[in-house]
Amino acid sequence: MQLIGSVPSPYVRRIRIWAQQNNCKLELVSLDIFSEQDRPTMASKNPARKIPILVDGDLTLSDSNSILRYLLEKTGQPKLTWPQEHLLTTINACNDSLVEMLLCERSGFDTKSDKLFFNLQNERIEQTLSFLNTHLSDEEFKSCEYLNISLYCLLDWICFRELTDFSQYSELVAFHKQYGKRQAAIDTNPRH
Repeated sequence: MQLIGSVPSPYVRRIRIWAQQNNCKLELVSLDIFSEQDRPTMASKNPARKIPILVDGDLTLSDSNSILRYLLEKTGQPKLTWPQEHLLTTINACNDSLVEMLLCERSGFDTKSDKLFFNLQNERIEQTLSFLNTHLSDEEFKSCEYLNISLYCLLDWICFRELTDFSQYSELVAFHKQYGKRQAAIDTNPRH
């Protein structure tokens, strides 16, 4: 199986960490998704031009959630429960807002200006981080490996890209520090 994506992407990284921790062999095909050279490769596998993309024989899947569902089924592991899916959606919402803000900044927009789009993204980021800080100790969260991986990848990407300050959320800070000691987190660190 091939996993197509970029090393810094938190969505790609979560699949890589899950695969490593579950002895699931994936070959990473690393792309620079903003380069003229690599964009056609990405587009040929996913017309939405988003990563990650999993290729397993004749099957091509995009979106980290779909890829995880496929890998869980392929390895005979249980699906996420609906409450876990809800928590994952919350993590993804925060991650998506941060991606949008980063793309806007890289496009030259003043993301600190009082504009509806930026205000809504900043509200979502703040509220989802607060929500996750509160629910990190819930059994549904603690018992789900993929939720832990996804949250760690979000938090570490925030730090890596210097996107926002979550230091006021003590549970998230402690979780990020502790999870970062795991070998799979070290092996997939985008700073290397």
